[in-house]
This record gives sequence, C-alpha cells and structure tokens, in this order.
Amino acid sequence: MRILITGGCGFIGSNLALFLKKNSHDVCTLDNFYRLGSKLNYQRLKKENIRNYLADVRNKKKLFKLKKFDLIIDCCADPSVNASKKDIRSSFDNNLSGTLNILLKCINDNTKIIFLSTSRVYSIDSINEIVKKKEIKKKIRIKKLVKLNFDTSKPKSLYGFAKLASEELIKEFSYAFSLKYIINRCGVIAGPWQFGKVEQGFISYWIWRHIFKKDLSYIGFGGHGHQVRDVLHIDDLCDLILKQINKIDYINNKTFLVCGGPKNAISLKYLSKICERITGNKCKTYKIKKTSIYDISYFIGSNSIVSKIYLWKPKKSLERILEDVYIWQLKNIHRLKKIFNK
Repeated sequence: MRILITGGCGFIGSNLALFLKKNSHDVCTLDNFYRLGSKLNYQRLKKENIRNYLADVRNKKKLFKLKKFDLIIDCCADPSVNASKKDIRSSFDNNLSGTLNILLKCINDNTKIIFLSTSRVYSIDSINEIVKKKEIKKKIRIKKLVKLNFDTSKPKSLYGFAKLASEELIKEFSYAFSLKYIINRCGVIAGPWQFGKVEQGFISYWIWRHIFKKDLSYIGFGGHGHQVRDVLHIDDLCDLILKQINKIDYINNKTFLVCGGPKNAISLKYLSKICERITGNKCKTYKIKKTSIYDISYFIGSNSIVSKIYLWKPKKSLERILEDVYIWQLKNIHRLKKIFNK
C-alpha cells in the first residue's frame, strides 16, 4: 500500500514510517521540520530510503501537488495544551486547518485516512471528578477507566477542542463523500526517539533529567506528584496501526481509544523512583502547587473496544518502556544534548 505519513519526522510519525517500511509498505513522509529533533528523525528515514516532502499541511497547494496515495496517516499536531491558550490562531491552524486540507486531498485522490487524535478530547471537569481533591495529597489508587464514550461535552482545552473538531470534520467528509477512516484517540505514548518536554513527552524528559541529575518539579494539584497517567510504548501503537491498515477495507469508519491501560499506569512520584533505580541518580524535586485550568489529575484509559476488534493489547510493560528510552538516550547522549538542553 502507498502510504503518506504527515508529521512523519516527529516521534510517532518517524517510528511508524520505519515500522511500516519493514512490513513491506511503500511509505513517504511529510514534515516541515518545525519540531526540535525532526532533522535527526529525518536522517533515520533517509537511511532507509524513505522520502520526506518538506512541506506544511496548512499549505493546500503543496499538498495537492503530491502524488496520490492509498492511505494518509495524519500524525500532525501541536500537542501543547497550554500553548493552545497562548496562541489560539496557531493551534487551530495546526490542529484543524491542516486536517481540512488533508481531507480535501483524500477526497480528490480517493484516499483513506487514519487520524491520530488525543485523549484530551474528554472534558476536564468530568475527568477530575473521578479522583476526589483530598485523594490528590496521597497515592491515587486506580479507579474507573475512561472509556471511549466518556464525556466530551464540557471544556477540554482549545487543543482538545480542535482535535475533537477534526474528528467531527472527518465524519462529515465520510458521510458526504464516502471517505473511509479510522480515528485513534491516543493517550500518553513513549519510547525511543521522543524528545520530551515538560508538557509533552514527560517520560523521556524525566529520564533525561535523571541522567544529568537536574532538578524536577511536581506541578499542580498541590505539588505532591500523585497525578496518574497510563503509558503506551510506541512499538505497540505501530503494531495496532499495522493491523488497522491490513483490515481497513472492511473495518473502517470507527473511533477507538488507544492507551497503555491500568497495568501501565504511573504517577510522577513513582516515575521518579523508577528513574532513580534505572539511572542510579536522584534529582531534587520541588513543589509547584498551582494547577493549570487545563491540567488533569488522572487518566487511565480502556482499550476494551480496540482490543476486541483487532485482538490487540499492549505488550510492553512500563518498566520496558522506561528501559528502552534510557538505553536510547545513553547511546545518543551527545546528539541529544543539543536538543534537551534548549
């Protein structure tokens, strides 16, 4: 199958491109090199003769000049939740206008689409109601899992709104033009070749800070570090998407929640303990008590629907995820210094 991956030099896009190439698909990528680390990922793709189109999905003319593909996997996003509040126009252009251009090309070329959405489409207040405020001061126990049909009706951040709007736009195009699609609402994804920051890619960021014994902060919810997320290894996501590609002609027009699940759930405080064990280093941690209006204290998603349909479940444990990232960072420590230290 001829596949174009937009955002193809990012963390998810580049890993996915290499994985699909190894599984006998004809893969090209599209990326504007906006993100730190994109050029390093581009070098990986170049070694495997994967062509990258230096372009921006917001540029409709350039997008339409590309050849026809059987499938577009849209990995483009500006995933910073707080940045979407600071620069609204940029967030909407990146996360919604780009989707529109991709959909127009899909219709023009009779191309299918797999869209990577986000778990941040769910309502902030409804998620934060799962864990009572007094529980944030101590270890949070695993409670109910967030399911696909969880509340999206209340505010979710401007980033989350733009991604949910993109989902709805895809459905409208499917209804009007018989577009075949798959939407994956992804939670936290981690693994090698992720250049993590405080707001996005925190697993990679946390390990890097421990390697160099740099200070860390527990931000929000009193600064106790008990916020919980589940984490999925990038290899497990790639495995799922390959299954979806192979079955897209007869399993399509569906939305899935794709997460690490309860076995891969971790708090920031426990993440620090594991990083200490893996690296042998301990970091000073500070409390920043103030909570952003966009922050959530808890997210553990349910894979029940996607697991049932594709006979898929995460294979790589939380420990394996952290070890893979640590080993990768050590092997590439000199190249990564220029990126992580910015």
